[in-house]
Amino acid sequence: MTGFLAGDDLSPNAIEIARQRRAAGAGYVDLTSSNPTHQSLLFPPELLRTAADGYWANRRYDPEPRGALAARMAIAGYYARRTPPLPLTADQVVITANTSEAYNLLFALLTDPGDNVLAPAVSYPLFEYLAAVHRIELRPYALDERRGWRVDPASLHAQVDQRTRAVLLISPHNPTGMVVQAALPALEALQLPIICDEVFAEFPYGVAHVPPVGALHPALPVFTLNGISKMFALPDMKLGWIALNTPAHVRYSERLEVLNDTFLSAGGLIQSMLPQLMAGAGSFLDHMRAQIRAGIDIALDMLSGCPHIEARPPDGGYYLFPAIRNWPNEEELVIHLLDHHGVLVHPGYFYSYERGAHLMISCLTEHTTLREGLARLIDGVAKGEG
Repeated sequence: MTGFLAGDDLSPNAIEIARQRRAAGAGYVDLTSSNPTHQSLLFPPELLRTAADGYWANRRYDPEPRGALAARMAIAGYYARRTPPLPLTADQVVITANTSEAYNLLFALLTDPGDNVLAPAVSYPLFEYLAAVHRIELRPYALDERRGWRVDPASLHAQVDQRTRAVLLISPHNPTGMVVQAALPALEALQLPIICDEVFAEFPYGVAHVPPVGALHPALPVFTLNGISKMFALPDMKLGWIALNTPAHVRYSERLEVLNDTFLSAGGLIQSMLPQLMAGAGSFLDHMRAQIRAGIDIALDMLSGCPHIEARPPDGGYYLFPAIRNWPNEEELVIHLLDHHGVLVHPGYFYSYERGAHLMISCLTEHTTLREGLARLIDGVAKGEG
């Protein structure tokens, strides 16, 4: 009998070995952080305490298969305020512990072993593991780098077969920052359910706002995933959700409720807190957006001075995914930057992208550290040509 990851080599790769070696010696500047609590972005503790007080004073466990009603109403209200609005009732929201669990539920809902889901070729590693758990195939469709990482319609259609069950979108995309800004005719033609991950939706950069894909495609079943980990810099509080537009609700809501009821992973405390967190988070969100925007500005300005680096302004999110023109081998470059310049970045192949050389840089990084790390990166790219 074989199990998940059976036979896979789980030993550290060459980059991790180099990171450990540098960490044991002179140390390094980390430009890969996606954890806001490591970057001095802490949700107001007084608001957390106030939101929690009511729960402790009136504690009662009444589990609901889709999650606490007040929390689901708050989430529906959030989508009513988006641009354009995504009209939802509380019954069109299912609360999960996080977006990873949401993916897990949706793969269980939509697929059987041997089926496939279309996923972007620049892709977060999590999806491969979840697909392996469900014994389904991820079929990569291309994002066109020359057009700002837009979805390539021909590639999307070329990957479909009789066992394709859904299309995965990330908007803003991780790590390219691409935002789906209008309905995609290629998706309309496929008539497949869409799973849209929008955990970076509150952080537009090159666009004015991030439209909910469920509103752009009102005739297709769209499952929108989000949560408070990125939105409110609360990765430790463990609350996410799935928002179902009307076609998704009509076709899948009852079965999704049964799946969620099987686990009931989201805690009662954080669900009870959510309405107050959403009502009071405005100032913190403004501060977080400003810090991320300033980080992207710093990075783009510094990288523009290096002729070997091509960094495109992202539509949203807080990552950059620049192309490196003078190093054909990403792994050699990343190890060189660690060993000789003391800076850690991720190579493009970590994100299933192997066309040319690319690096992932997190502009969530605290600004003084970001400047230091970028200076080291630019020096390493310019002086140590591969």
